[in-house]
Parts: sequence; C-alpha cells; structure tokens
Amino acid sequence: MGRKAEEALELTFDDLYTYLRANHSVFMQVGEATYYITDVNDHDWRAQDVNQLNEKGHFTDCSELVYILNDFLALPFIDGKSIKDVFDEATFYASVK
Repeated sequence: MGRKAEEALELTFDDLYTYLRANHSVFMQVGEATYYITDVNDHDWRAQDVNQLNEKGHFTDCSELVYILNDFLALPFIDGKSIKDVFDEATFYASVK
C-alpha cells in the first residue's frame, strides 16, 4: 500500500493499461471518491476504497479480484460503472512508496 502522489498523471486509457503493468498500482479519484487500484502478488487486480480502513488499517476492497487486467478495467464497481466508463472524469496519481 502506497500513498497518493501530489501531482496528477497524464494518461490516456491505453496508457493506463501500460502504466499498471509497469507500476502495479495507481490512485484514481472520481468526484469525492478515491480508489487504490493494485495487483495482488502480480496476479489478480482489485480496487480498494481509501476512505474505508479495515481492522488492520488497510484500505478495504470494493471490487472483486480479477485475473486479467483488461477484464478488471471493464469491471463495474463504481456505482455500476467501470474504470473504462469513468476514465474521462477520473484523475490518476502515482502510488509513492
């Protein structure tokens, strides 16, 4: 789990796929909601709600685990919408270790 960088990334939707493959995580802000998009042990992908912490102090999962990144980017977990659906209204930030 990283922390959100201050400066926004400039990405196209296609860039996001490449960025996630290389960096394994990103923060995504949509309106007031912020999500941590990350892989799990270099295999499955998930989204976590950064405003909700679990008993261990980690972000809580708000999506299913999905093995294929393209399938994950099309998964509707944001009020019935996917990352692909909300991409144009989202802002992305690097995850800083």
